[in-house]
Amino acid sequence: MATYVLVPGFWLGAWVWDEVADVLRSQGHEVLPVTLTGLAERAAEASPKVDVDTHAQDILDVIGDRRDVVLVGHSGASLPVTAVADRIPERLARVVYVDTAPLPSGMAQIDFQEPEEQAAVRAAVGDGFTIPVPDFADAGFTEEQRRHVLAHATPEPFGAATQPLVRPSERAATPKTMICCTIPLAAVRSMIGTAPAFAELEGPEWTFRELPTGHWPMVTLPAELASMC
Repeated sequence: MATYVLVPGFWLGAWVWDEVADVLRSQGHEVLPVTLTGLAERAAEASPKVDVDTHAQDILDVIGDRRDVVLVGHSGASLPVTAVADRIPERLARVVYVDTAPLPSGMAQIDFQEPEEQAAVRAAVGDGFTIPVPDFADAGFTEEQRRHVLAHATPEPFGAATQPLVRPSERAATPKTMICCTIPLAAVRSMIGTAPAFAELEGPEWTFRELPTGHWPMVTLPAELASMC
C-alpha cells in the first residue's frame, strides 16, 4: 500500500481532501492531507512572512522520514510541491499535479496570470498580506458544495503567490502525473515545451490523465480523482 500526502490549493485546508482520503483509506493506503501555514485551522499563523518556502517546509514536516510517498498537489500548491520534489526525490514514488503543473525556475504563481488579473489580485490584497476568498460562483459546484467550501475557505497568504521558486538545474526524473480538468488534455499536449507554464512537462517520467470537471475535482468528483491519484 502507498502513502499519499495531499496538498490543497489556495484558500483550502486538509478538509477539502476528506472524500478523496476516505476512498484511498478504504483501499488500505496511508493518507496524510496537509493544512498549510496560515490556512484553515492554521489561519491564525498567517503573516507577511508566510511564503512558498514556508509551505514547502510544512509538506516536508508531514512527510518526515517516510519513503515511497505519492505527493499530490492541487492548483496553487504546485510551487511548494515542486520545491519538495526537487529537494527529496529519493523519498517520492510519484508526484501528481491536479489541474496544475510545475512552473519554471524563477516564476511565481501570480506570474501565471494575465497582467490585469495580477493587478486585480494586488488591489484585493491592498495593504494586507492575504488574498481574499473568492465567491466560487463559477466553480462548477452544486449550491451545497459551494456553501461547504465557503464555510471553510480562508484567505491565502500573499507570499505563497508572489515568491518565485528557484529550481536546481539538474532534477531527478521522479515519475509525475498531470490530471487535466479545466484545460483539455489535447490542449495541454499542444502547449508542452512552448507555453511557459507547460514547459516542464516533457520527458518519459510524465503521464497524463483527463478528468473533465471544474478546477476543484476533490469537491466535484472525489472518487474519480482518487482513482487517478
